[in-house]
Amino acid sequence: MMLSFRRCTSLVSHSLSSISAITITSSSFSTGTSRNTSNTILDGLSGTVGRTPLIKLHKLSEETGCTIAVKAEYLNPGGSVKDRAALFLVKDAEERGLLKPGGTVVEGTAGNTGIGLAHICNSRGYKCVIFMPDTQSKEKIDALRVLGAEVFPVPAVPFDNPNNYNHQAKRYADGMDNAIWTNQFDNTANRRAHIETTGPEIWEQTNGAVSAVTFSTGTGGTLAGVGTYLKSKNNDIKVVLADPQGSVLYKWFTEGALERTDGSSITEGIGQGRLTDNLKGAPIDWSILVKDTELVKMTFRLLHEEGFFVGASSGLNVTAAVEVAKTLGSGHTVVTCLCDSGQRYYGRLYNKEWLKEKGLLEAIPEKYRSGLH
Repeated sequence: MMLSFRRCTSLVSHSLSSISAITITSSSFSTGTSRNTSNTILDGLSGTVGRTPLIKLHKLSEETGCTIAVKAEYLNPGGSVKDRAALFLVKDAEERGLLKPGGTVVEGTAGNTGIGLAHICNSRGYKCVIFMPDTQSKEKIDALRVLGAEVFPVPAVPFDNPNNYNHQAKRYADGMDNAIWTNQFDNTANRRAHIETTGPEIWEQTNGAVSAVTFSTGTGGTLAGVGTYLKSKNNDIKVVLADPQGSVLYKWFTEGALERTDGSSITEGIGQGRLTDNLKGAPIDWSILVKDTELVKMTFRLLHEEGFFVGASSGLNVTAAVEVAKTLGSGHTVVTCLCDSGQRYYGRLYNKEWLKEKGLLEAIPEKYRSGLH
């Protein structure tokens, strides 16, 4: 693991105005903020998005002397943290008059945003079309099709290639009437979802005692949104980027260079080759590089020691949270999230032969390998 303490403010100050101009107020969106109130009838599926529990991880908290707490984002109706962005992307288009009844929502996604959009579209009467890299798990593709989405798996190519899945999604939407490309990477309605829901939830659930937050990023919406809100409440709260190997973000926030770190990662939907509009100006204090061997080990520790069956990005998040806790010292509260369920990666992350092929089987403590299929 590599950790950098270099403050990143100077690297992103050119974009700070885009976030500082946002007023932190109560949301005009109906996001289900009363979700956990037993005497409240929620407003459809959209009303169930957000307000996820914040859960202390006992074993890891004991090891670090800190409170390591995770937002259980797999409890959103579509099963991931991306449900928040999906709801805000659609509602933003509705409110701006870009999406009319019976319209089509198109997105390029590694899977979870697409699944969230498919749920939201079904509940609001829209068609859903998803372009995604063909490197993603079969479980995600199958889920999208069961949800009624039209899915186009396409070759995984860099963003600067015109055949990148995002560009194909945009062209498809542009060629239709009453259709939108939600553009999750650069549409800052994504970031707003976390400024207006996730950030306030963490502040409330910790009674303002949160010391640091850390998240991996794909679009950057979660990290930027949560960080923006929490910094508006207490500027001493540390906001930490957790990055997988092979992404450019760690080097960007430590060295100002859009250069990839060594290797590539098994994680899906996180890591970047560019700075998205959602991430520009994010108030990031430092960054951590997490290797696949570390995140795989943590993912299996979460399963066998804490009881959480989650995907690799959750293992990365918690690995980073533990490192942040060790850096800050005992007595602090560090918050991250469990992004989605391990059921979406059963054929890969929890498959012995696949792990062996990736050179990652030995990263799992031997006593935790017996359940692999």
